[in-house]
Amino acid sequence: MENMKRGSDSATSRPRLEVLYVRVSGSSGQESSLAAQEEELRATSTGTVVKVVKDRGSGLRENRPGLNRMLAMACDGSVSVVRVTHEDRLARFGVGWLKRLFAFHGVTLEVPHPKKSGGRDELLEDFVSLVTTFAGRLYGMRSAEARKRLLAETGQCTTGDRAE
Repeated sequence: MENMKRGSDSATSRPRLEVLYVRVSGSSGQESSLAAQEEELRATSTGTVVKVVKDRGSGLRENRPGLNRMLAMACDGSVSVVRVTHEDRLARFGVGWLKRLFAFHGVTLEVPHPKKSGGRDELLEDFVSLVTTFAGRLYGMRSAEARKRLLAETGQCTTGDRAE
């Protein structure tokens, strides 16, 4: 418990060193969204921006390279503030755990557009996010299987089937 108190006290005496975290769900074609998120966070920054961390992947994925880099920065003391435009850019679920981890290390999470807690609306939004994410994964798997089947039917090898 003493460590937690020490971490929160040190946040008041530390310089304001910010890491900006931006994320899009898709792997390509959404560079303008990444740029827009970064531009908004830079425009509202009141400290020194140490790094802009970018990720491409689902907010449900726990093992994102950028998220891991940003968490390491928060834990090693190289930043005092983590900034994201919306909580769901950081993670679809479990943001409360991340806030506690940050607080333990004296890091503040800032979200210019906080999530509105609206009971039924929030629940419906979470449900739609889950269904959309898993439907995308399912269609991706079906697409990969169909591609393999077509290659096999035409007599072409897939990369995993090639003899060296």
